[in-house]
Amino acid sequence: MIDQIEIRPAKHEDITPLSEFIIPFVEQGKILPRTSEELDELVETGFVAIEAGTEIVGFASLEIYSRKLAEIRSLVVADHRQGIGVGKKLVSACVDRARQRNILEVMAVTSSDVFFRSCGFDFTLPGEKKALFIQPHLTE
Repeated sequence: MIDQIEIRPAKHEDITPLSEFIIPFVEQGKILPRTSEELDELVETGFVAIEAGTEIVGFASLEIYSRKLAEIRSLVVADHRQGIGVGKKLVSACVDRARQRNILEVMAVTSSDVFFRSCGFDFTLPGEKKALFIQPHLTE
């Protein structure tokens, strides 16, 4: 089944179908809503999973912050295609792009750490580096 799904770089022509594809994920609170302008930016460094040559069944983007750091953003896979490796292939495409651009670290902010750990991610980096967060609107 996974061999019938192509992972390719996203194109600007994908923006309209992508905006429709992500609606259920936004409604379920799995990803943030995206404007067409935001999708336009994500498509620049994004990948789509295509089934039967036309149907989008997955998406992920690599947001590049600097030569040192990038983040995997908006990773989503259609419910009927989860569990067969589509997400891993999308993550792998993003990591490969980071490797090609000599980016040192790729991070993922997620509620599914088990999935990202299965893709080789971990909670710390060599030298015990850790990401720490604060929610400014909740602190004063």
